[in-house]
Amino acid sequence: MRSTLYLKFVLIYIAFGFLSIFTVATLGSTLLTSHLEKQIGGELYKEANLMGKNYLPGFFTNTISVTDTQIQLDGMNTYLNADIWITNPTGEILLSSQINPSSPISAKIENFNPAEAGGDQYLIGNYHHSFQEEMITVIAPITQGFSTKGYILIHKPYSDLAKTKNSMLNIGYITLLVIYILSFSILLGLHFFIYCPLRKITEAAKQYASGNLEHEIHINTNDEIGYLSASLNYMSNQLKDMNSYQKKFIANVSHDFRSPLTSIRGYVNAIADGTIPIEMYDKYLNIILFETERLTDLTQDLLTLNEFDTKELLLDKSSFDIHEIIRTTAVSFEGRCTTKKISIELLFASKTLLVYADKRKIQQVLYNLLDNAIKFSNSESNIYVETTEHGGKVFVSVKDTGTGIPKKCISQIWERFYKTDLSRGKDKKGTGLGLAIVKEIVNAHGESINVISTEGVGTEFIFSLSKK
Repeated sequence: MRSTLYLKFVLIYIAFGFLSIFTVATLGSTLLTSHLEKQIGGELYKEANLMGKNYLPGFFTNTISVTDTQIQLDGMNTYLNADIWITNPTGEILLSSQINPSSPISAKIENFNPAEAGGDQYLIGNYHHSFQEEMITVIAPITQGFSTKGYILIHKPYSDLAKTKNSMLNIGYITLLVIYILSFSILLGLHFFIYCPLRKITEAAKQYASGNLEHEIHINTNDEIGYLSASLNYMSNQLKDMNSYQKKFIANVSHDFRSPLTSIRGYVNAIADGTIPIEMYDKYLNIILFETERLTDLTQDLLTLNEFDTKELLLDKSSFDIHEIIRTTAVSFEGRCTTKKISIELLFASKTLLVYADKRKIQQVLYNLLDNAIKFSNSESNIYVETTEHGGKVFVSVKDTGTGIPKKCISQIWERFYKTDLSRGKDKKGTGLGLAIVKEIVNAHGESINVISTEGVGTEFIFSLSKK
């Protein structure tokens, strides 16, 4: 299967060579023979007519001697390499010049017919058995005034035409051989620059399909094949990262589900077997309730992220007052803020500020950011929510004066299930998905979110929205 394409190239190349030789040897030979017959016959006919009209009439009127005429015929014989006869109207040969003087010729042409060529300018054959080989014969009248005094016949050996044809065919064969060799270099180029890289890419595809994502394609060219191989290498790296992420994701989900489930199971068993006395039921039932809330929150966050991952999120954008949403969200944290003696201060640029976004999703962004701010704020501290306008955008800032984020952790806070050591110490309920959801929602709106944090000083999140 791997060599099928290569074998096709080789078979096509061999077939091309044979067909080319066959075409030149058959069709080329036929066309060339026909062309040379017409060309040589036409040239001989032209020469015969020139002699018959301009020179030979003087031979019949005795203005040109027999000797001078013979010299002229011998010159034509040498020039044309042809036998030349001069006859009277009845076909008697009056004068001749032969290629081979020793060859005998008849004194009179039997069944002489000057019009036997018909519409053609030449005849092909031994001309009434006058020659041992085929000749190209042309006949032209010698006229004086309006009367025909005789005829000039020129006989050129057909073997001369064959020699010319073979010489030209040999040139064609040599040219064809050169083309064939050059085409072989093209075949080699296809082999090294297309077939071999395609084999590597095919092998890589098989390796990826079998799960070997470590396989790498070594093709370093700047053409489409090089781009394809680079894309496949990039794809394998992405798949490796995704595979690693999936394993890490499953491990995190398993950990975050196992912990509360273990607690719930342990306390339920303790209650069931009487290990926990009745008077302590309320305490441990509240713990079980707390753990179930953790599971509910985790499940809801996973469903939210799945909504983004499947690319099925449809934003229900509308115009609304961002200040109203901020106030409503801040009020929902009143209980937690009272417990920790935290104050949320709202700093608005104007009384109302309309934005164009998905109201429910933006409220979730604000909820997650305020939830984090309260979680990492110290008791008796302030949280600031501020809005500003610039360049057709509305910028919302959520700033706390809490523990801050370590510098080495800032680039990782957007990862799913990521929790800083400080988070794991302070927050037992968090899923590690809040900021991942925030970033996905903001990015889905085509906007951006940034974080500024100093450990021990506080953290500020700033995200943008389109102004109505």
